[in-house]
Amino acid sequence: MKKQGFTLVEIMIVVAIIGLLATIAIPSFMKARQQSQLNVCLNNLRQIGAAKEQWGLEKKKVATDAPGGLTDLVGTTLWIKNTPVCPAGGAYTIGALNADCSCAKHGTIASPTTI
Repeated sequence: MKKQGFTLVEIMIVVAIIGLLATIAIPSFMKARQQSQLNVCLNNLRQIGAAKEQWGLEKKKVATDAPGGLTDLVGTTLWIKNTPVCPAGGAYTIGALNADCSCAKHGTIASPTTI
């Protein structure tokens, strides 16, 4: 009776092919993850910028005025419902009405009116 099964060489070849595929795929997954984090962060910055502009218009503020932080913009009855959080762990800087919003990890994005 002949035994059925794989030889050690066949198993080693399969493991080597899986390892090769993993070394090719992992950098692509990491790049896709970083790109999606950047997209979420930029979207948050756009929302913060738009909320800041609405805050300035409704409160009749001048261009050099700035909200006292996200707490002035976030709330169920305010301009942003939930506090935006950078997925990469960056901190958002709101700034004055005439300044762009920025993230400590991803940098600055122009205000929504200039995009």
